[in-house]
Amino acid sequence: MIHMELMSIGKFAKKIGVNVVTLRRMEAKGELLPAHVSSGGTRYYSTKQLKHFLKEETKNKLVVGYCRVSTRSQKDDLETQVNNVKSYMIAKGYQYEIIEDVGSGINYNKKGLKLLIDKINNQEVSKVVVLYKDRLVCFGFELIEYLCEINDVELEVIDHTDKSKEEELTDDFIQIITVFANRLYGQRSKKTKRLIEEVKKQ
Repeated sequence: MIHMELMSIGKFAKKIGVNVVTLRRMEAKGELLPAHVSSGGTRYYSTKQLKHFLKEETKNKLVVGYCRVSTRSQKDDLETQVNNVKSYMIAKGYQYEIIEDVGSGINYNKKGLKLLIDKINNQEVSKVVVLYKDRLVCFGFELIEYLCEINDVELEVIDHTDKSKEEELTDDFIQIITVFANRLYGQRSKKTKRLIEEVKKQ
């Protein structure tokens, strides 16, 4: 006898996101039969069935390509990034959509990033594709990675080399300095303005 890891109908229903009544209806229609029924009529489903069901469900979900630049003046860079991500996803045979974003990698309030996080959290996508890690966020990449993990969303980075441009890093650094200087000296302080100007000169 082949050993199968079994789970109760209630546990299986919860894992695939339906209720027990729906599972019983699917059984009656012959769409999804229990892997084992005890002599007392208790229904059990296998982990193999779970994996198959979730795999079929994933096929119907889109892959999202996320592309970001820091400023609107980098329109050409954004277009190149989008084309690179599109070419990669077409070559992989993905059904995809693109989310474009403009804003610093340390700004977590961007429209595109918030839309992406909502899609991940709602399990609307099977995979997120970015050209470089820092196109997603400059800091806290592991947090987004963990959010993907707990929602069964794969995070795919095309190029793992560090390709950040110096001017973008400078912009992000200036934003960090500005935030802390404003807290220390106040937004209109001469010290704040002088500190930011010194950073820009570097």
